[in-house]
Amino acid sequence: MRQATAIVGLLLASALILPASAQMPKSGDDRSDARSMVITRGGIVASDQVLASQAAAEILARGGSAADAAIAANAAMGVLEPMMNGIGGDLFAIEYDAKTGRLSGLNSSGWAPAKMTPALFKEKGLTSIPQRGIDSVTVPGAVAGWAALHARFGRLPWKELFRPAIYYAEHGFPVTQFVAAWWQDNAKVLEQYHATLYLPGGKTPAVGQIFRNPELARTLQLIADQGPDAFYKGAIAKGILETSGKAGGVMTASDLADFQPEWVDPISTTYHGWSVYELPPNGQGMAALEMLNIMERFPLAADGFDSARAFHVKMAAQQLAYADLNKYLGDPRFAQVPVKGILSKEYAAERARAIDPDKATCSVGPGNPLPFGGETTYLTAIDRDGNIVSLIQSLYNEFGSAVVVDGLGFPLQDRGALFSLDPSSPNVVAPRKRPFHTIIPGFMQKGPLHVGFGIMGGANQPQAHAQFVSDVVDHGMDLQGALEAPRFRNVGSAGCSYYMENRVPEAVRGALAKMGYTIRLRGAFSSVVGGGHAVMYDAATGMKYGASSPRKDGAAIPEPEPIFK
Repeated sequence: MRQATAIVGLLLASALILPASAQMPKSGDDRSDARSMVITRGGIVASDQVLASQAAAEILARGGSAADAAIAANAAMGVLEPMMNGIGGDLFAIEYDAKTGRLSGLNSSGWAPAKMTPALFKEKGLTSIPQRGIDSVTVPGAVAGWAALHARFGRLPWKELFRPAIYYAEHGFPVTQFVAAWWQDNAKVLEQYHATLYLPGGKTPAVGQIFRNPELARTLQLIADQGPDAFYKGAIAKGILETSGKAGGVMTASDLADFQPEWVDPISTTYHGWSVYELPPNGQGMAALEMLNIMERFPLAADGFDSARAFHVKMAAQQLAYADLNKYLGDPRFAQVPVKGILSKEYAAERARAIDPDKATCSVGPGNPLPFGGETTYLTAIDRDGNIVSLIQSLYNEFGSAVVVDGLGFPLQDRGALFSLDPSSPNVVAPRKRPFHTIIPGFMQKGPLHVGFGIMGGANQPQAHAQFVSDVVDHGMDLQGALEAPRFRNVGSAGCSYYMENRVPEAVRGALAKMGYTIRLRGAFSSVVGGGHAVMYDAATGMKYGASSPRKDGAAIPEPEPIFK
């Protein structure tokens, strides 16, 4: 059975009282986690690429805020992991202000072009929105999101934040292991859409090969010099429109120029004394909170992490929450989404009664809440003052639409593929509407402890968030342990077929199979169930903690101490 690692700060939060000997591994030769948390008095940046984390940690050392570091890391990630994110995609973030205790949510997901309507797809003879190509492209929100974060929470000059990304785009970087594999997986897509920029010498880069993108370096320099207007109104906007027009797209200059991100209040629930926060729709964060509300009805802590009952409850809660998600989620500016009803404890009790303790229920429908009024990169940064940014950014599918903007070195996202053409759906495509969004940043806090966290992987994200929270709260794991803990993921978004890492004990998997689940075994640390990162600020001690999942190439990197100054 997995032995949870206990750290002083988390012991305070989960109200466990253990002797000092239990606050660390039993010996240097006996531990449950693959690696330790990063612990420092300064700031920390955790991302999917060590070079991005390192560069952003230097931003912190130069006096930058958590927001500055997050922007720098994200800009670098668009260079270092181009299939997962970049300036052609969307962005969501939660910022925690250590001085005021305020949480601010940012929705910078782009909207559909004004001419993107169900009639447009009917005229093209399409019965669904394509997963790739220009017909899947919506307005990118990332650059506008960076500008909004910087305007409210930045400290360093805007231009400084792009120096690492520009450097790696111009001078190149060695391709890492996961990135090389994802690149190879998309070779045929890149060939199909003539994205030759990402096929140097006619093939995808190998592990350790240096990849350069001088076109993207020039584009990032424009953004650094001219701000977001370069992207939405200037030379970059012109390039996007020319590329779109050549491919038969319908985006116009006003679609880009009129777009603005939206500051929102995070939605939340409580889970055994912790407050857990997500962003409101059009993202799927409400499903993570609904899962937690349902899970809270069961004694998961007493059951233990490695028990078939605990896995069964979490998997059943996932099915119930996702049934509601698929029924009700849409852009709240266009559809009435019953968020408060879905997040009520009374509704959770009603949904929990549908869980049979002894067997799986493989077909569940949505409930009736009262109407109370892909692929991705996640990163998180904490600065010396304890401010935290939990940020997630994506192109949706790997390399997004696979439409690369001519001469500017970046692909456009395919978020439009998540719209529906069903007129009865709250997510039906409409002009200037934002699609159902999979990417969600997370945050949780109790007493002096404040945690920014996120786990990647399209539809996997709410169920992964709920598992992470349960691992910390129910099972006493520290950040690193919770990120490493073996997880499940529903193969689709419904039914009883689940991916599961092979570190889940065979006896548990067998018991779940007898209940009616189909288990599709994955490796020990499978990216299918999502890599992730987390940071924590303990306001009682001033200490910062960071962790990074081994399911990605990245790491949590501390701000350098001024040792040589």
